[in-house]
Amino acid sequence: MRAAFIESREVLNLSEVSTPEPGEGQVRIRVDYVGICGSDLHYYFEGANGAFVVREPLVPGHELSGRVDHDPNGELEPGTPITVHPATFGTPSDELRDAPHLWPNGAYLGSASTDPHTQGALSEYLLVDRGMLRRLPETLPVRRAVLAEPLAVALHALTKAGDITGKGVLVTGSGPIGLLTIAAALVKGAAHVTATDVLAGPLARAAEIGAAEVIDVSQQGVPTDSYDVVFECSGVAVSVSTAFAAAKPAGTVVQVGLVPNEPRPINLAPFISKELRVYGTFRFNDEIDEAIAILDAHPEIERVITHEVHADETVDAFAIARNSEESGKVIVAVWPEA
Repeated sequence: MRAAFIESREVLNLSEVSTPEPGEGQVRIRVDYVGICGSDLHYYFEGANGAFVVREPLVPGHELSGRVDHDPNGELEPGTPITVHPATFGTPSDELRDAPHLWPNGAYLGSASTDPHTQGALSEYLLVDRGMLRRLPETLPVRRAVLAEPLAVALHALTKAGDITGKGVLVTGSGPIGLLTIAAALVKGAAHVTATDVLAGPLARAAEIGAAEVIDVSQQGVPTDSYDVVFECSGVAVSVSTAFAAAKPAGTVVQVGLVPNEPRPINLAPFISKELRVYGTFRFNDEIDEAIAILDAHPEIERVITHEVHADETVDAFAIARNSEESGKVIVAVWPEA
């Protein structure tokens, strides 16, 4: 089978490797689609994702959909459409019994955080533990299901915020996660969603996915004390300060975008004076199941996908995904649907 390996910074090779055989408790899947995520871009263009450095060839990819290829137990027929929860939860913790995604010593597909690395989905076949599989409804296309993982990230942010029914929402940063956060907020009953960015392309896509108002923050400011809930999806320090200023007194801010692991200047005065509730959010727990149901019920969310690139052109897929003016979610067609 073929797999894409990031060897080092800006070095990616498509290589032939042996097709793996499932062991105890494993199922082999045929990967149809893989989404390019921000962490994948860091691994390719920088050779590292924060503190996690590529020390051996790494197969990227944790957003995927496909079909069962071989289930040794015979419970799942070949061709059964699926997506995958990409986390292997670590050492159980009584204090975190309801948050297994925060247990220590966990792993995630396509990550250099472990030694050896946890290889990802950008390959023709992939072995996963049976418990990671999620069967798709008959009415959900495999292509749309590639959005289940990033939509689950957005839904987890909404879980942290609590009930947003009838509330005014601001989403700062209109990249793929921002777009899916907009979509999820509308599905969950937000009365009005405003989106920000510094580029025209992401703002146009935010409007298309349902934002009632878009603000180019390179040209104008965001109203202060105006939003019940703010989802900060850019990870840019100045945007975090904007989020604190934009939230209403006693409002909620959820930090969705990952920030560098280093000091950055942020204005905390509004956080203090308005007694804001501020939450961090990291990946997700079990929201992928709700994500599948939402994708099944709301086919319009597939518009978040702006580019589909054949596996032979994987390097091009990374270049396109890096250009946030031109692209939303970029997916690689490993085994495209017939």
